[in-house]
Amino acid sequence: MELPTGFRFAGVHSGLRANEPGRLDLALIVSDMPATAVGVFTQNRVCAAPVQVSRQRVPQTTARAVIVCSGNANACTGEQGIQDAERMTELVAHHLACPSEQVLVCSTGVIGRPLPMPVFETGIPLAFADLGADTAALERAASAILTTDTRIKLAEATLSTGQMVGFAKGAAMIGPNMATMLGFILTDATINPSDAQRILRESVAQTFNCISVEGHTSTNDTVLLLANGQGQVLTGAGLDEFARQVQEVCGSLAKQIAADAEGAEHLVTILVSGTESDEDARQIAKVVAESALVKSAIYGADPNWGRFVSAAGYSGVHFAETDLTLFMGDLELYRAGTPLPFDVQAASDYLRNNREILLDFRFTLGEGKCTFYTCDLTPEYVRLNSDYTT
Repeated sequence: MELPTGFRFAGVHSGLRANEPGRLDLALIVSDMPATAVGVFTQNRVCAAPVQVSRQRVPQTTARAVIVCSGNANACTGEQGIQDAERMTELVAHHLACPSEQVLVCSTGVIGRPLPMPVFETGIPLAFADLGADTAALERAASAILTTDTRIKLAEATLSTGQMVGFAKGAAMIGPNMATMLGFILTDATINPSDAQRILRESVAQTFNCISVEGHTSTNDTVLLLANGQGQVLTGAGLDEFARQVQEVCGSLAKQIAADAEGAEHLVTILVSGTESDEDARQIAKVVAESALVKSAIYGADPNWGRFVSAAGYSGVHFAETDLTLFMGDLELYRAGTPLPFDVQAASDYLRNNREILLDFRFTLGEGKCTFYTCDLTPEYVRLNSDYTT
């Protein structure tokens, strides 16, 4: 993997996860030169201290680092939580000899527990000692931000003006708008903050806001884009290319999050097309994705398509039954409001034997469309989330 120049990465065990010796739990991203930084954050009114701190510090053009801890969300922790998040940035800034406002902070993990700050007093120096500019260092950072994820999530793109790489975490509490996820996109391209903010927001709307595990919007959701290029500012065709690549990287990471959903046995792609608007398509897809009945049917290999079309029907989007046709994979189940004969065993086998499932809703109302990712609902998901803190 070719990385953007001027960035270094680290991932270390700080002791935040004291009951998991050796597990990486503190990640550091450093830009060797001042970088444009923009962000998109959770829309939950209950938002974590690091979200509040970082939200106040972007957009900016002099960002130097991002510090991330996993295992403790530093959410619902009051004024002490704000002070602790700011202290994390101060510790990083001390090593970079820069103002603490040039450092951004993220956390993920259990809500409502104060941070054990001594682990950062010793852990952040360890992270600086671990910094590297190679793929191995990036992978350590990507590992250090994980919670219940089973694997790291990486994506890359090549620009005519440089490189772009992204990494993310997320496996549950995934529900637009954004989810209990963190995402970081780094590039050595040069872009002004207003363009970067617009492009990131548009890309998030079409990617990270189009995934759902159970519809639970978290307190810590953050996607940050840092661009540290020192060349000519992107305009015109170069800016369009940049936007396409940001969306490609975000889209890849979003799909990886949905595929790694807690306990999931299926990655479900929901295609909606032919609606009056893209927003209508997204609304239908989101409601279908978050239906416990839909998700249970997929887990049980039950081709009960009535659950699929009825979920679309209560989405709040106006349409007539005759406007909708439904495919599951290549099997047409429902055409223009009329059920079609189909091989029930073949349909069940499709669900049982394929890790990736397609539900394709085709309307006749316009040009709106959306691609949305979700997963099935399994007993393992319930088990994981019924004893998460105990």
